[in-house]
Amino acid sequence: MKVAILDDYFDTLRTLPCFSKLAGHEVTVWNDHLQDIDRLAERLADTEALVLFRERTQIRAPLLERLPRLRLISQRSVYPHIDVETCTRLGIVVSSFQHPDTPSFAAAELTWGLVLAASRKIPQQMAALQAGKWQMGVGTTLRGKTLGIYGYGRIGATVAGYGRAFGMRVIVWAREAARTRARADGLEVAASKEAFFADCDVLSLHMRLVEATRGIVAAEDLARMKSSATLVNTSRAPLIAPGALVQALRAGRPGMAAVDVYEKEPVLDPRDPLLTLPNVVCTPHIGYVSRDEYEIQFADIFDQVVAYAAGTPTNVVNLDVLGHARR
Repeated sequence: MKVAILDDYFDTLRTLPCFSKLAGHEVTVWNDHLQDIDRLAERLADTEALVLFRERTQIRAPLLERLPRLRLISQRSVYPHIDVETCTRLGIVVSSFQHPDTPSFAAAELTWGLVLAASRKIPQQMAALQAGKWQMGVGTTLRGKTLGIYGYGRIGATVAGYGRAFGMRVIVWAREAARTRARADGLEVAASKEAFFADCDVLSLHMRLVEATRGIVAAEDLARMKSSATLVNTSRAPLIAPGALVQALRAGRPGMAAVDVYEKEPVLDPRDPLLTLPNVVCTPHIGYVSRDEYEIQFADIFDQVVAYAAGTPTNVVNLDVLGHARR
């Protein structure tokens, strides 16, 4: 099969052991990022299997309808960037393993790295040192503080464990089923969403972005936070109402934020408000970007390509396509 891989920015996949799974296939790896439909249609004209890096490229109807040879899209985890309905109509199989038992430890570790960086002002202290200054302020110790986990899934539960290891009081707010799981794990559940936002010293978001969670953090929620609190978001930017975080940070509640995700990505304008505010620590959506995580994810993704080529597609999202899939 002719396989195309998009958005491998640092040409990492060729260096991973799992890449050998694609031996025998004609593989093209693209290291840049494109969203222009005309250029993508030209680039992918002969592609039969398309491999995606999570949500870096939007795969919508205007593009899909110009790819007559495309038979498979293979990726991992959630797929809000893929027009699954159009794929089904056109006979394109979408395979995406949901890894129900394994969290992204890479994302959990980055979350905790951001918590530490914000509490001790590590980027600001480094910038001051590079500018010839010795210390620029005083940080905050985490031990004894309250860590709030908003959304108690696999990553949220892992971050909660990190908080406990650092001697923090951990409280949870989530939908009822997740709150029940948190209680079963011995964690405290907040009395209400309002109390949760008001009580936390560090509040970390850990939810999937679906219609029910879009904008679930409103301006009034942020306004309830302490002026000394930190909001951490390594999940998805649209969990927060548009523009609300920047306005809240300018108003001083919360006092800091640490973010890995943005309303529009990639962020290439250094004048973006989140990049210019002194009370924000920013990283460029690198939660899952580690060699170890890539090996785990792309072993699954490449297995899906191999299975499809063998005539036994796996982890099919759009099962209705199987009766009229392209050949």
